[in-house]
Formats: sequence, structure tokens, C-alpha cells
Amino acid sequence: MITKKFIPALDREVSFAKRKGTKHIKLSLKSDGTLRVSVPYGVPQFAAEKFMLSKADWINKHAKKLVVLRHDDYIGKSHQLKFTTAAVDTIKTRVSKNAIVITYPIGSKVSDSDVQAKAKSACERALKSQAATLLPQRLDYWSQEKSIPYKSVTVKKLKSRWGSCDNRKNIVFNIYLTQLDWALIDYVILHELSHTYHPHHQKSFWDFMESLLPDYKSKRKLLKAKPTDILQTNF
Repeated sequence: MITKKFIPALDREVSFAKRKGTKHIKLSLKSDGTLRVSVPYGVPQFAAEKFMLSKADWINKHAKKLVVLRHDDYIGKSHQLKFTTAAVDTIKTRVSKNAIVITYPIGSKVSDSDVQAKAKSACERALKSQAATLLPQRLDYWSQEKSIPYKSVTVKKLKSRWGSCDNRKNIVFNIYLTQLDWALIDYVILHELSHTYHPHHQKSFWDFMESLLPDYKSKRKLLKAKPTDILQTNF
């Protein structure tokens, strides 16, 4: 049995799972930032919460910051997120040219984990559509501008990298890239194009990068501060 509860001290929803065979309270932190506490049968809820709060410092230090999507958030370059309630039994999503619409049951909340999960999935569909249209065009521009050929380009969701280039000059871009400023997008594009000549990160690679983008170091520093996740903007 799994119950979910929002814990203000952690500013996040926590799943409490009662499991047969569990002998001790156990805390697990998932890669997406979700938190689960496994609880033996017979242990009361307050005891599980007390144990979890005793680990608050560790959780806040190591947990990935959860992105809470909101109504009217702007996603990437062309979509706006809309939440609406209706007399429905399940959460429904729709991605159009410029909007992402999340329809959820009356009585639920935008912050509920299942509503947020559906919204994030819909946002990722929108970002993939944006990436498939915008990034190949931008790559072609820089490829011709710098006279650096490549073989192919694809877009996909990547966990930690903004892009990659294999030894056959096939380039892959992360769908989350479309959320960044164009200056940082251009840095990633030129970075991957540089790998068509230098399939490594040795000095010759960075020298080549500097010849293409003299201020690449400042762009690289800015990029490192950006998570490969949803980056919503509310104007």
C-alpha cells in the first residue's frame, strides 16, 4: 500500500510504502528527485515521518530540485502550459502548435504528483517537436557558416548530456536544449560540430572551439549551471 503526502519541511511530496517483508524504515531517493519511504507493517505513520525528517539535511543536499509546473508556464520556444479541470475520470493531455493543455479531474490539484507527471510528459512531447524543427535548421546554418559537414542529426531525451557526436559524424541533440538561450544552443551546436574533427576533449579540441567561438569558456560555464530538465518560464 502506497500513500502520498506533501511534507512542507522538504517542500516535496513523499510516497510512504507499506511492504511485506520490510523490517526497517528505509528511505530511497530516485534519480528524478522523488522520495519514497518503505515502512514495515505495524509502524505508525508519525514514526515514518519522524525518521524521514531526521534525514532532512541529507535529503536537501542530495535530492534533485523538483520542478513544479504551473498554469501559464512557457515551455521552450513556442508552447504555453494550460491546466484546466473537468468532469473526467483520468488526466488528459493535448499538445497543439503553441499550447500544452492538461485536463484533470475536479477535486485534484495541479501540484498532485500524477498531474505533474502527465504535464511533464506532455511538455517533453512539445519540446521534442520544437527540437525536431528548430535544431536541425540551426545546425545546418552553422555547418554551412563554418564549413563543417556532418552526416545526420536526431533529437531525443538525454539524461545528462546536451548533445553528442559519434565517429561517423552523426549528431544527437537533447530535446531540453530548445529551452536555452540561443547563445547557449549555438555553443552546443558548435561543440558537437567540433567533434566531427576532434572526437575527444583534448587541447586540440578546445583550441578548435576557440577558433569557432572565442568566448566559449563563458558559455560553457553558463551551460554547466543548467539542468537537463524542464525549465519553465512564467512571464
